Amino acid sequence: MPRKNMAKKQPLLFVMFFLYIFLANASDPDPVQDFCIPSNNSIPLRSTNSHFHFLPCKSLAEVTPEDFIFSGIKHPGNFSDIGFSGISVTPLNFPSLNTLGMSFARADLKIGGVNVPHLHPRATEIAYVVRGSVYSGFIDSTNKVFAKIIEAGEVMVYPRGLVHFQMNVGKSPATIIGSFNSQNPGIIRIPNALFGAGVNDELLEKAFGMTIEEISNIRKKFFPKKIT
Repeated sequence: MPRKNMAKKQPLLFVMFFLYIFLANASDPDPVQDFCIPSNNSIPLRSTNSHFHFLPCKSLAEVTPEDFIFSGIKHPGNFSDIGFSGISVTPLNFPSLNTLGMSFARADLKIGGVNVPHLHPRATEIAYVVRGSVYSGFIDSTNKVFAKIIEAGEVMVYPRGLVHFQMNVGKSPATIIGSFNSQNPGIIRIPNALFGAGVNDELLEKAFGMTIEEISNIRKKFFPKKIT
């Protein structure tokens, strides 16, 4: 190929290369087979992408219909002091999700219960309201809030990595099913990250205009086990 033509194509090649890198890191890897039910005696094999654990698969002869059924979200989990119960379903407790690039969760909210502001660094979430009335929303990178009360049968999407929240504003308990486009979406709860993880008190004092005493009271109230 003449050098002149090659030089003209170099910018296009660079664009295609970076586009490929972006797409390759945009979500979980595509599966290369129908499914991979981990063998009972599998030893986790960590890939170069630390977000995933690839496990040796059962032979097709060992796979049964029961492998694809999960009954662990028939009932709510344990409730917190703020009226929230959450059950995450990932390959750790439902192995059939292994390599499929998805996971889900059940969330229950008592009357007035809150799912605190949080984010999922590796997944977009779609939340489906099974029952109840839920004030639901997220905050974009310009600090604009997109929030509304959604009812049973409605869904809301929370874009990947954006802070979102839910609160039961109805007169009865609420249940939500959340679906993620990653088998390991991760979760960062804002109150826990700021006040429960050991961030320097002086930094929090300056960031929020609070006194050290106020910060200490928040920690004692919400994270008593971390107070020594």
